[in-house]
Amino acid sequence: MSSPRAPQPTSITVHQASRALEVGFDDGARFRIPFELMRVYSPSAEVQGHGPGQETLQTGKREVLIEALEPVGHYGVRPSFSDGHDSGIYTWEYLYRLGADETALWEDYQQRLAAAGADRDAPMAPKRAGGCASHHS
Repeated sequence: MSSPRAPQPTSITVHQASRALEVGFDDGARFRIPFELMRVYSPSAEVQGHGPGQETLQTGKREVLIEALEPVGHYGVRPSFSDGHDSGIYTWEYLYRLGADETALWEDYQQRLAAAGADRDAPMAPKRAGGCASHHS
């Protein structure tokens, strides 16, 4: 056996109220992955770009919902988000990593926001100087 088999999901539940995707895996792991984290780290080219340094920093995704979850073969799912984004295919391995590394991924996201001088809740809009992004609930 050359490489260890990636954990397979045993259950997937979309929790709209708490905005989290709950995924249970056959190795006993269970994660509640926030929709915002999934959206910010979408594996799509639209978000990731086509190489290192080409990523598009995502903001204003705290309230994003998953409106549909479509199976992709036997290896993943393609969520349709409420902001219209639906081009990311999340493999089981990728979902597992999002769940297992959630804390580190949030820290990385916060650092990237800070480095860009961006606000987590700023709407994704054409880049303009100034602007007000002080909507905190």
